[in-house]
Amino acid sequence: MATEDTGRRLRVVVVGTGMIAAVHVRAAKAAGAEVLGVLGRNADRSAQVAAQLDVPRGYADLDQVIADAPDVVHVCTPNDQHHPQALAVIRAGINVVCEKPLAVSSAQAAELERAAADAGVVATVPFVYRFHPMVREVRSRITDGDLGRVLAVHGHYLQDWMLDEDSSSWRVDAGAGGLSRAFADIGSHWCDLAEFVTGERFASVSATTDIVYPTRPAASGPSFSGSPDPDPIADAGTRDEVTTEDTAVATFRTETGRIGNVVVSQVAAGRKNRLWFEVDGTRGSAAFDQEQPESAWFGNETGAQIVVRDPSQGSPDQRRLATVPAGHPQGYLDAFAAFVADTYTAVRTGVVPDGLPTFADGARSARIIDAVVASARSRAWEDVG
Repeated sequence: MATEDTGRRLRVVVVGTGMIAAVHVRAAKAAGAEVLGVLGRNADRSAQVAAQLDVPRGYADLDQVIADAPDVVHVCTPNDQHHPQALAVIRAGINVVCEKPLAVSSAQAAELERAAADAGVVATVPFVYRFHPMVREVRSRITDGDLGRVLAVHGHYLQDWMLDEDSSSWRVDAGAGGLSRAFADIGSHWCDLAEFVTGERFASVSATTDIVYPTRPAASGPSFSGSPDPDPIADAGTRDEVTTEDTAVATFRTETGRIGNVVVSQVAAGRKNRLWFEVDGTRGSAAFDQEQPESAWFGNETGAQIVVRDPSQGSPDQRRLATVPAGHPQGYLDAFAAFVADTYTAVRTGVVPDGLPTFADGARSARIIDAVVASARSRAWEDVG
């Protein structure tokens, strides 16, 4: 719930000790919060990572976290833990940031959305690519009609961290990660951005998925480099069957009848985090590449131009998020810090800044993921709901 805006630093705890948990700790500090500590899988792991991240305390369990009465808890654990942990935090009346996917099913995600609304807490999901200033510039120009009527949105989200057949992660396990891997993990980001910038909501989907290696190492390894102390990958000789997809292609119909399409892959060699989208309209087009976040491409029938982030130019929303002068690059960590700062503004004031992704957006994303999984199985169009 919103706290009285006395100007004091918010007290926060991060649940999780992997790569993304470390990002949350850095973003919380950048947003001016006091990070009380972290919670890992046990007390020893918590203490180890607390020391590595230079925070005061490693908690023994979630009960200890709740007893400390922080203003905000960040849930950054494997997907199957999101629902029980976030629900416990909400029921304690504590504001929550929960990683995506919000839950392993749309039913669980809907329960979290309802619980947060009933408790009156601020509950947000880090769809942080919304917070690149040039994403807001594209959105503003579409909203203002500069591109005309939206005709189509298309793009891809490509990574290569699962290209090696001996690569593995807890995300591969459907029990821990959910029935979808690549689409739930990164396709969810693309869909959120597409709906956010265009204002078009996906109504139905036709999807297909592929598993490129039938088995992978059984033990859980780190999702990406950068974890304070990643768990080691087990001997590749011990392998499990893979049931979650490496690639997915999804074609959407929007509520107004337009088409959207995305290619998602975690086995695209040389692509590290290539989130790209283009919106085509009756008067012009716009494109954004997350790996080149300082600019956006705008085109029309007479030519095209590259527009560069500039706090003295462009839409008010782009200017608000452009925190350093033009030519001084902003990137992913800046976008993450901006998301966390807007979350904390909502906690302090009770006013939700425009574009802040909440549990309603997380539940929406879960419905899209469920529809993609259902369509890939049925080989038919499925309603998003």
